Amino acid sequence: MKIGNRFFDTKNHTYIMGILNVTPDSFSDGGKWNHMDEALKHTEAMIADGADIIDIGGESTRPGHTPVSADEEAQRVLPVIEAVKKHFDIPVSVDTFKSSVAESSIQAGADLVNDIWGLKYDPKMAAVIAKYDVACCLMHNKSNTEYQNFLIDMLAETQECCQSCKTGWH
Repeated sequence: MKIGNRFFDTKNHTYIMGILNVTPDSFSDGGKWNHMDEALKHTEAMIADGADIIDIGGESTRPGHTPVSADEEAQRVLPVIEAVKKHFDIPVSVDTFKSSVAESSIQAGADLVNDIWGLKYDPKMAAVIAKYDVACCLMHNKSNTEYQNFLIDMLAETQECCQSCKTGWH
C-alpha cells in the first residue's frame, strides 16, 4: 500500500501511527500540542521513537466531547499538516469524519484520511477519498453500544463501510 511517498508492506510488517491531537480537550493529551512549536517538537519525538506516519486530529472524540464546526477543525489541523509536511519527510494522516475537512487537509498535504465513523457519518467522505486517490483508515464506530452479537454486528457494519468505499469509488 502506498501512502504519500512511501510503500507500506502491511502483509509482512507492522507500522506505528503517531498521534498528534491539536485540540484543547483531547482525552490522551489535553491540549499539550496546540501551539506549533510544541506540535513540531512532538512530531520530531514521535519520529525518533519510530512513528511511520503522523495522524493529526483537530476534534476530540472522547466521551462527552464538545463537537466543533468543520471550519474550526480545519483551522486547527491545516497549519499543522502544512508545517509537518514542510519539516519532516513522513506521511501524514488527518483524523476527521468530515468530508470538507478531509478535502482541505488533502489539499494541504495529508496522505491518508483516518475516519473513525468508517464513512458512515458524512455521505460525501468516500467520494473525497476517491477523488484524490488517497489511502484511508476506516474504523468501526456507532452512536450506541447496543449489540445483539458484537462480532457479527461489527463485521456486518464493516461490510457496510466497505460497500461505501465501493460506492464512493464509482
